[in-house]
Amino acid sequence: MYLTGVDYLSTLGYQPGIAALAAGALSPFATLVLVLVTLFGALPMYRRVAGESPHGDGSISMLERLLSFWSSKLLVLALIGFVATGFVITITLSAAAAAHLTENPLLKTWFAGREVLVALALIALLGAVFLKGFKEAIGIAVVLVTIYLGLTLIVVGKGVQLVFAQPHVLTDWWAALGNTYANPLTLIGAALLVFPRLALGLSGFETGVVVMPLVQGEASDTEAQPTGRIRNARKLLTSAALIMIVFLLSSSVTTLLIPAKAFQLAGEASGRAPAFFFLAHTQFGETFGTVYDVSTILILWFAGASATAGLLNIVPRSLPRYGMVPDWTSANRPLVLVFISIAFLVTLAFKANVDAQAGAYATGVLALMTSEAVAVTLLAFRQRERALGLMFSLISLIFIYTSIVTVLSQPEGLYIALLFILAVLVVSITSRISRSTELRTERIDLDEPARMMLTQYGGQPLRFIANRLDAGDISEYQLKELDVAYATHLPSGDRLLFLEVQVDDASEFSDVVEVKGVQVGSHQILRARGASVPNALAAFLLHVCDLVGIPPHVYFEWDQDPPVRNALRFLIAGEGDILPLTHEILRQAEPDAKRRPVVHVGGGPLIRSDSLLARCLP
Repeated sequence: MYLTGVDYLSTLGYQPGIAALAAGALSPFATLVLVLVTLFGALPMYRRVAGESPHGDGSISMLERLLSFWSSKLLVLALIGFVATGFVITITLSAAAAAHLTENPLLKTWFAGREVLVALALIALLGAVFLKGFKEAIGIAVVLVTIYLGLTLIVVGKGVQLVFAQPHVLTDWWAALGNTYANPLTLIGAALLVFPRLALGLSGFETGVVVMPLVQGEASDTEAQPTGRIRNARKLLTSAALIMIVFLLSSSVTTLLIPAKAFQLAGEASGRAPAFFFLAHTQFGETFGTVYDVSTILILWFAGASATAGLLNIVPRSLPRYGMVPDWTSANRPLVLVFISIAFLVTLAFKANVDAQAGAYATGVLALMTSEAVAVTLLAFRQRERALGLMFSLISLIFIYTSIVTVLSQPEGLYIALLFILAVLVVSITSRISRSTELRTERIDLDEPARMMLTQYGGQPLRFIANRLDAGDISEYQLKELDVAYATHLPSGDRLLFLEVQVDDASEFSDVVEVKGVQVGSHQILRARGASVPNALAAFLLHVCDLVGIPPHVYFEWDQDPPVRNALRFLIAGEGDILPLTHEILRQAEPDAKRRPVVHVGGGPLIRSDSLLARCLP
């Protein structure tokens, strides 16, 4: 709850200022629109996401299940690019809150002109916390959120007291609204139009989803159905939303008490976290104001903790399954160093400027929220929940509209997000290519006929003919056996088995290879299913070696296609370049040549007609 809170609740620091700049005297109504979207849009949507994605993947795993093959993987990579944009910029943007130290009269002389150095130091400190461990991060979050909310409650309470003590404040505000907006419909329409500029007040919900693996469940929970964790995560999301709603509504006092010109650029209440700063200093004095400044800056800084936790959950759960990152990314500490290094580069590139990063932050966060909305909408219609589907469709339209408005008004955010997506794609494809010769099969599952075929010739080396299934009739296997016997000089009298691999989903990196035994006439065939032909062949041959204790032999024909075409077929369809890749995978997986399965290769197809078959068969 607190780890989510450092991101979600920290938006209280700047939301009143954003609302005042975007809507002026209308900001209380604009904030009310934000509250209604939170209560009746984002909260139901994310409660559904929590149930469908209890491991914290959110829309990534949901959309991946709804699609298949490379289309799902490319979509996931694009979403991870937006995740990286939103979460990395959260880290750097939160650290850039250090700039507010220069606005404090007691701290100005220490930190003026050193914003970049302070931001880098805060990012390094954040990295140090996560290198130490998650418990430490959560402990710090508890302290920071408790102090911040307590002090904010004092400031808000004072503001409410002042409003009731000065009734003219309300009447003046209402009169200003009446002069600007002729009727209630105009007022409501104007409040709806400025909603996109306030939508970042929803930005903590995706953090509440990604921290789900840290939520305690029940003893009866299973990995596939963690019912207790889902229920508690929904409580977490609901509690955070209700707390946020109360504070958002009460923050409207800042609009009534702070002069409009103070919110403008270079005004006393301008900047990312100004409104409550202004009240704290003017109503409680510089000492309390400084304490409140520091508490706000610290919670803004530690908002990067929830973003880091999200990255540490999503990246290891997604990219390694596709072979699109090195193996070491499954460990948290190396990943922390990578993310912190990227945050350093981004901070230096933007010179710790909050405004320069705001567009990228908004684009990344809204892209994630839009994808969540679309995912739950598609799922509801697929499960024939028409009423829910229509409701989520409306929510999706709201987020799509908000995203379009944001991109049009801040196109640089989309450019930065595209750079992150491009980086993810380059790293992913490079890693996938470099790891193509790894033995990446989780296990081999043999059915009973297949096991019988492999164990009935005890003491003899098994000889397999690699075959690409075509008609699957007797003629096909007779012709194939003659071809291979002629090209590779097969020993006469040895029992031969045919080995075939069918690709299920070439976009997967590792999987379970299922092998079935089939009899066609007198020919025994082992048919396997896997994500890649060379990897499935190599894994099966190594399994046979372990099963019977003797290295098997496998016979191939040279492929007649060009090497470049074969390489592309392998990367995309998992089929091309089978012979050299199978040999290389075996060589890397089994360094002992005496235990390594033996690969034979001969010329291309020679016997391929019934007339030749009639002449060659006895």
